[in-house]
Amino acid sequence: MEPTTGLALYRMQVELRYFEQRAYDLFLQSLVKGTSHLSLGQEAIAAAFGVAMRADDYTFATYRGHAHTLARGVPMGPVLAELLGRSNGLMAGKGGSMHLTSVEHGVMGSYAIIGAHLPIACGAAWSAQYQETGQVAVVFFGDGTTNIGAFHEALNFAVIWQLPVVFVCENNLWMEYTRTTSITAVKQPAADRASAYGLEPILIDGNDADVVHEAAVAALEKARSGGGPTLIEALTYRHGGHSRADPAKYRPQEEVDAWLARDPVPMYRARLIDAGTDSSVLDAIEVEAQAAVDKATEEAKAGEVPGPELLFKDVWADGGSSWRN
Repeated sequence: MEPTTGLALYRMQVELRYFEQRAYDLFLQSLVKGTSHLSLGQEAIAAAFGVAMRADDYTFATYRGHAHTLARGVPMGPVLAELLGRSNGLMAGKGGSMHLTSVEHGVMGSYAIIGAHLPIACGAAWSAQYQETGQVAVVFFGDGTTNIGAFHEALNFAVIWQLPVVFVCENNLWMEYTRTTSITAVKQPAADRASAYGLEPILIDGNDADVVHEAAVAALEKARSGGGPTLIEALTYRHGGHSRADPAKYRPQEEVDAWLARDPVPMYRARLIDAGTDSSVLDAIEVEAQAAVDKATEEAKAGEVPGPELLFKDVWADGGSSWRN
C-alpha cells in the first residue's frame, strides 16, 4: 500500500470511529432523536471504498449508513445535526439517521427498507452505462438482505445488462437478533450464491482496510471498463447491538471478545507503525479527527429545532403542503 493511501485509510477509519462514538454519547444524552444504527467495528469497509471511489461515483447505503455517507466527503456537522433533528441537518432534520442523502457527494440515500436500494442502484448504474459517463454505483447491504427477493432480482438484472455496479455485503454475522447461518441455506450468504448468477465468489476480511481497498479498486476498475458487476462479501462485526436500544446479550461473549481483538482501527494503526510510519503522525491524525468531531458537535447543537413551516415544506412537488385541489 502506498504511504499516502495508507494514511488516508487510517484517517478515514479514525474519523468514522470518533463520529460514531460521539453519536452514541449524544444518544445517551437524549439528544439524538429516534433510533440509529452504528458502524462501530465496521469502519474499514466504508473507509476503503470511500478512498477508492471516484468523486462522481454513486453510493447506496442501508440504515447503518453514517459511515458510508461521511466516507464520500459529506461534512460531519450536517450529518450530526441531522441525527439531532435540527434544521441545519443534512436533510433539514426531517430524515434522521436512516435517510441520509447528499446527491452532491454521490450519496444517493440510506434506505430503511431491507433490500429496497439494490434495484435502484442498478438503475443508477444503467444510466451511467447509457450515458457512458464511466460512473460506478456501489451498493452496501447487510447479510440479512441476501434472503430478500430484491437481492436476487438486482443481481440477475445487473449480470444480464452487464451494469457498472458493485454489490458489497457487510456480513456482521447477525440479522438483527438472529444468527444469519441459522436461517440461511448456505454458509456465506452472498459469496456462496455468486455462482448462481455467473459471478466470481469473493469473500474477504472486512476488518482489514488494505484487503477491502484492494477488492474495491479491482471491482471499480472492472465495472468502469465494461466488465460488469461484482459481488463482494466482507466479513466484519458490529461492536454493539443492532441499534442503540439493543444490548446484544444474545451474542456469545467469547465471539464478541474474539472480534473485539480484531478491531480494524488499532489493527491498522499497528500495521502502519510496523511499516515505518512514525507514531506521532498517527497521533496527529487522531487529534485532528477528534477536533473535527468536537467542532461538528457544537455546530449541530447550535442548530434550531425545525418548526411547522419546515415540517410542512416539500410535501408536494410544488414545495408546499396544501392539498392541490
